Amino acid sequence: MIILRPAALADAEALAAMNKQLIEDEQHDNPMTMPQLKERMEGFLSGDYIALLCADEKDNTLGYALVHKAAQPAYLRQFFICREQRRKGVGRQFFWGLLEYLRTDTIDVEVMAWNEAGKAFWESLRCRPRSIYLRYERGQ
Repeated sequence: MIILRPAALADAEALAAMNKQLIEDEQHDNPMTMPQLKERMEGFLSGDYIALLCADEKDNTLGYALVHKAAQPAYLRQFFICREQRRKGVGRQFFWGLLEYLRTDTIDVEVMAWNEAGKAFWESLRCRPRSIYLRYERGQ
């Protein structure tokens, strides 16, 4: 069983640490340092975003989700399951609990184009492609 709870500003450092792992796991090109990630997370939490922590019955953190609460439909900006908790059904339970918590049946999710594991996870939850987001960078 998992428990969802809204994160507070006091959770910003823990959220930033998980966000750093997410960046590494996705092989994202975000160069932000831990202090920068913490500051950015504090900005998210003070603005139009809500972060939800996923925990077990012993209050061990299993992951988090960062959702743009004002977007229609809801926009899931970040979704992270701690490495040691993966492939145990935690992500699936967390996702369904997240939808219930948000009282929504529709949510937009972004996945890096090269993140095959991420795409497979979202597709297993019946998420379907809706658009293609492209980027041009001079010299690339």
